[in-house]
Amino acid sequence: MPSPLRNADARPLAAAASSSSSSSPGSPGSPARGGGGGGGGGGGGGGGGGRFEFQSLLGSRAPGADPACARLRAPESPVHRRGSFPLAGAGPSQAPAAALPEEGRMDLNPSFLGIALRSLLAIDLWLSKKLGVCAGERSSWGSARPLMKLLEISGHGIPWLLGTLYCLLRSDSWAGREVLTNLLFALLLDLLLVALIKGLVRRRRPAHNQMDMFVTLSVDKYSFPSGHATRAALVSRFILNHLVLAIPLRVLVVLWAFIVGFSRVMLGRHNVTDVAFGFFLGYAQYSIVDYCWLSPHNARVLFLLWNQQ
Repeated sequence: MPSPLRNADARPLAAAASSSSSSSPGSPGSPARGGGGGGGGGGGGGGGGGRFEFQSLLGSRAPGADPACARLRAPESPVHRRGSFPLAGAGPSQAPAAALPEEGRMDLNPSFLGIALRSLLAIDLWLSKKLGVCAGERSSWGSARPLMKLLEISGHGIPWLLGTLYCLLRSDSWAGREVLTNLLFALLLDLLLVALIKGLVRRRRPAHNQMDMFVTLSVDKYSFPSGHATRAALVSRFILNHLVLAIPLRVLVVLWAFIVGFSRVMLGRHNVTDVAFGFFLGYAQYSIVDYCWLSPHNARVLFLLWNQQ
């Protein structure tokens, strides 16, 4: 009787085949087939093994299972932002976001004064734009623009300075020279204070203004305060206190001052607050001039100089 064939391990090929068939996935009792070759108990055990392998396969693909995957995917998540809660899979070494400095935080509780100032500024800009009816030739009152520009020249500083110097040189009385000298001092003080405040505040002129003003300087590109309004208030108060005029003329002087100030808003040169503060500043400037009044007693050298000329 011939001997059965043997493999390399000296085992019979039939035994090796039977053992390999019992352990292979294609065997009747394997989990993949779950067939009836292994009986009912073998089929049930095969089904349970297949579910376990399927669950383990899903669990290996879950993003939170591997900490390395979680760390790689954490920056890609739209929820993960600076200052948000850390992810569950992230390592404990993640540092919290640094707090903002005190000056970089937004003030969510502004003061009542700040709200009131912003409201007044918004009202000022809105009212100034509504009253700028002569800002351009195509405005609602554009035909009155030449008249407003004549009022602009009447309140300009250069005509007043040149006129005061001319009258001072032509005057032949001590009283007249005293009044005109103080008027010249008041005009120079007005120019100095207005230029200083404009340079400090640097408020731009309204957007609807046309820069076609009469003889402007470097600081005239700024709006606050109105130099015409300060000069009109200063000169009108000076004239009313040092010139003897009839009542109709005194009324005309006051009306001229107010019309010059209002024309600045109508031409679009200034906002309403610029003119209002200009009136206040011009009124206060006369008080300074009256307190520092120049006379032959406290400025003898100056008056002797004018007398020699």
